[in-house]
Amino acid sequence: MNERVIVQNGLVIDPETSTIQKRDIGILDGVFAAVEDVRKQTGEDIQYIDASGYYVAPGFIDLHAHIFKDYTDLGIDPDLVGIEQGVTTIVDAGSAGYDNYQTFKETVIEKSKTEILAFLNISRNGLCKGLSELANLNELMSIQEGKEIFNREGSIVGLKARMSGSVVKDSGIKPLEHARDLANELGKPIMVHIGNPPPNLPEIFPLLKDGDIVTHAFHGKKHGILTESGELIPEAMCAIERGVRFDVGHGTSSFSYKTMRKFKDKYDIAFTISTDIYKKNYSNPVGSLMITMTKLLSLGYPLTEVVTAVTKRAADSLHLTEQGTLRVGSVADVTIFGLKEKGESTLVDSEGEVLDFNQELTPYITLKAGKVAYTK
Repeated sequence: MNERVIVQNGLVIDPETSTIQKRDIGILDGVFAAVEDVRKQTGEDIQYIDASGYYVAPGFIDLHAHIFKDYTDLGIDPDLVGIEQGVTTIVDAGSAGYDNYQTFKETVIEKSKTEILAFLNISRNGLCKGLSELANLNELMSIQEGKEIFNREGSIVGLKARMSGSVVKDSGIKPLEHARDLANELGKPIMVHIGNPPPNLPEIFPLLKDGDIVTHAFHGKKHGILTESGELIPEAMCAIERGVRFDVGHGTSSFSYKTMRKFKDKYDIAFTISTDIYKKNYSNPVGSLMITMTKLLSLGYPLTEVVTAVTKRAADSLHLTEQGTLRVGSVADVTIFGLKEKGESTLVDSEGEVLDFNQELTPYITLKAGKVAYTK
């Protein structure tokens, strides 16, 4: 078939080398290829995409969103916050559970241009019957059910456990202990939501292992990952040393500039950037993955670091070997975006703090498996 594409003249961000270089990118039959190989192949005429004045990166991955539209109160259209915002892959973080995953698959995954993966809620109901899904221990997915659905559904990448007081009620730490048993049996990571206790982080972190993900890590609530003086609590540091990963998970009430600044001042520890975007926080305070990235850029993180956090690092967290990279032979998901100069502009965090910014990431063209899926 030899479908040939060359993205020309862009400022290419390679997350594997943390470099920005003006060069062309070749795509052959949906995978990255050397430009010279694309040119010498016979077949369809080469499609040239001019990226002059724009940045070119592997397709962005949003590790935490809620897109079970029409079946949960949170659900938002995945393409609205996905392909149309330069996000080629969205991971739904626990909207669906064992009992309703087939519906999620049929109504969302199979009907979206954006690639959809999922962390399966350890509650059978997911978020379809409210937001206190871990209050009733009798509704937790069994190990046998977990084995059955993970063997059947390749789009499920791990488990989700929302460990805050409003979710678990009187169940305390027990849902996470159950999630640990499930994860051990399945060989999959757990994404753990942290917020207002109980349970407290000194109970939560010891249950986490290499590859598990703590989302909402940089919230501004009491009893977070940092002490008043800005140091990581001992349990958080031990978790990081074991290979536990931290994720932004912006959300309505879970991202604090103050916490992020303190963390940045003391630690050079990698993390991923995600939105926790859903219907009610789409316009404010989250907006999109690129707006969330803009906030981190405005806090002083380099552009290469911000892009790596939503490409290679996100793909590594999901054990995706062919995404988050520009490596020859890998799937040609591409995000082409601008970095526009702004006048006097501000962005707000989940605590209401206002941040001045003068450069904003904006979507331009999105390619999924080598085909243009969206253009502004």
